Order: sequence, then C-alpha cells, then structure tokens
Amino acid sequence: MDSRWIAHLDMDAFYASVELLRYRELRGYPVVVGGRRAHQPVVAEDGHRTYAALGDYAGRGVVTTATYEARALGVHSGMGLMKAAALAPDAVLLPADFDEYRKYSRQFKAAVADIAPVIEDRGIDEIYIDLTEAPGAQDMDADDPYSGVRALARQIKSRVQEATGLTCSMGVTPNKLLSKLCSELDKPDGLTILTHEDIPSRIWPLPARRINGIGPKAAAQLEALGIRTIGELAAADPLRLVDEFGANYGEWLHHAAHGRDQRAIITSSEPKSISRETTFERDLHARRDRQQLGEIFTRLCEQLAADLTRKGYLARTIGVKLRYDDFSIVTRALTLPAYTRDAQTIRQCAGRCLKNAPLERRIRLLGVRAGKLCKADALPASRQEVESAQEERQLTLPLNGNRL
Repeated sequence: MDSRWIAHLDMDAFYASVELLRYRELRGYPVVVGGRRAHQPVVAEDGHRTYAALGDYAGRGVVTTATYEARALGVHSGMGLMKAAALAPDAVLLPADFDEYRKYSRQFKAAVADIAPVIEDRGIDEIYIDLTEAPGAQDMDADDPYSGVRALARQIKSRVQEATGLTCSMGVTPNKLLSKLCSELDKPDGLTILTHEDIPSRIWPLPARRINGIGPKAAAQLEALGIRTIGELAAADPLRLVDEFGANYGEWLHHAAHGRDQRAIITSSEPKSISRETTFERDLHARRDRQQLGEIFTRLCEQLAADLTRKGYLARTIGVKLRYDDFSIVTRALTLPAYTRDAQTIRQCAGRCLKNAPLERRIRLLGVRAGKLCKADALPASRQEVESAQEERQLTLPLNGNRL
C-alpha cells in the first residue's frame, strides 16, 4: 500500500466564485469574468443592480474564468469574449478584480497551512500539499484503508470553505502528477483518492491530453500515432516514443502514462521576476493616445511597485514589453545602479526603456517587469544607502518627443 500522500488542491472556478460571494443573486446563472472595469454592475437608488450582458460586449478581451453554468455552454478561460458572447449571449459579464482574488488566495492557503503546513504554492488558486506526515494521514480501518487520509482531506476542504465561503476540489495520490490529474475528476467540490493499483481502471481510460504536460501539439502528434487514451500511451513502445518525441520527452511520456513521478514538494522558491501587464480593448498609439497610454503605464508601474513591497523584494532590472497590432512582441530592459521598489523610479526607468522601443505601430499590450530580484532584508547596508539616494534623483525622460 502507498504510504506517500500528495494532495493537489484546486479552487473551484475561483475568480467567478469570489465574484458570486459579492453578487449572490447570480448563483446558478451563467457568469463570465473578463474584460475591463467598464462592465461594473450599475447600482440604482433602490439598491437594485443591473449587470452587463455578455452578448452586448464588443472588444478583444478574453475570458478570465466562467461559472460551471457558463462552461456548460462551451465558454472556457482564455477564449475571446466575442466568441464566448456567440455561445452564451445571455450570460452576465463581470470585470476581473485581482486584488480581491489575491485576498481570498491568501485566506485559503493560510487555512490549509493550519492543518498541513508542507505546501507548494502553484499559483493564485492551486497548491500541492504533502500529507504524508500530517497527523492522521496514515490511519486506516478495516472498511476503508484510506480512512485517515480521506478524513484529513475532508477536514482541509471544510476548513477552506469556513475561511473563504468557497469550495475546492482535491486529488490525493502518491505523487504530484497523479494528484493534479485527479483534482479535475470530480469538480466542483470533489475529492478523489487513488493509488497506483487504481491506475488501470481510473486513469488509463482518460484522454492522453488530460496529463499535465501534454499540450495540444503533443496530443495531436500522439493521435496521429493512434494514441488517444492514457492507457494506449502506457502500452506504447517506449523506444517508439523516444523516436517520435526525443529522448527526454519520450521517456517522460512513458513514465507519466504509468503514473510515475518522483518530484518533491517545493515549499519555497525565489521568483526570477515580477511583472504587470494589460491588453487593451482597442489598439492604442503612442502619440494619438498618449494621455491614455501614460495613465495606464503609470498605473502598471505603481502596481508593480506595490507587488514588490508586498512580497518583500527589490529589483535592479526594469523592463517593458509591447505587443503590437500585428502580434509581434518587443521587450526592452535597463539595469539600475542600485536596487529599488520605488514607484516613481520604476516609472522613470520603464520610460527610458520605452524610449528605445519602436512606437510607430499601434500597441495591443503593454507590460512592465522587475528582474534581478533581491529580498529587502538581504540587501547590504551600503546598497540600501545607494538605493535611497537613487530614489531621490529626478530624471527627465523624453520619449520620442512625447511623455508617456
């Protein structure tokens, strides 16, 4: 019997579920989250709220998430809002509020840590948890050999719901690969527990693309080889997989299909960079839309500075990213003489980067990035003094005759 228990916890339709805590009257209705603040609900004097209909949307935004009722109509995250509108015109459209989502993310992770502190953070709405040594995880009884870990998982799910008002789904298996796959099997509010003995009956009938790490291109290539299910992938000749996909990926496909994964839970990792970016509802031009671009640019820099402060980092490299109307991408970066997280300094240095970027084409996306990070409490005193002096400098940064 397996003694290692790794859980993958995935919040259910996280962004949409957070919105439904605010707008409880929308529960049970198809709701799509995405687009800009312009789609905020309108509140009348009597307190009645009027919501934007997805069918009335015009623009290039994408779906951030959708309730399960909207997903049943074919809407999914990453889909263009215009395409989603064709599928679910009567769905309610709400703007994304990432500050609120981050707040609930911190709450659910803190609730889990009170019970099982060995956690790998995988993003705003999912974590891995090592339950192996957690109290009660190895308990069992005659009727249910997994009674201990099952009770523990249910306790975690209950604690998350008490702390946030939200549900989550969990997969609990001997490794991260299987747990990630299993957390999707019984959504929403699901719990799936399995061991290697269950793989032939529970995992092998699933489509091969359900394995995290098999993307659309690899899935299409597998299907061209007559491999559609995980079971068919497990039965495939390993040498043929290596021939088709290369040594590393081919070998990984073979092991993944058999549920083999030795990766450890990583409880801490240092980010290489922190960034903020936004895609515009319409393409903007550096000169004709200078004021609007400047306001957006300043806000991104302020948000980036706040992110650095909240996470306790300083940065020495500031960069910008532009995606043009032809979908080409340009990045520019500047390394500073001292570490900083000051919003004005970030704004000034990012402006210098923009000065070196082509601005003739209309801009579809604008982003600001902070790199070469250092924990604030690990910065040498001499560098702190330099940082303080550098932040006091005022820089004049013309941008091709314009100021963004």
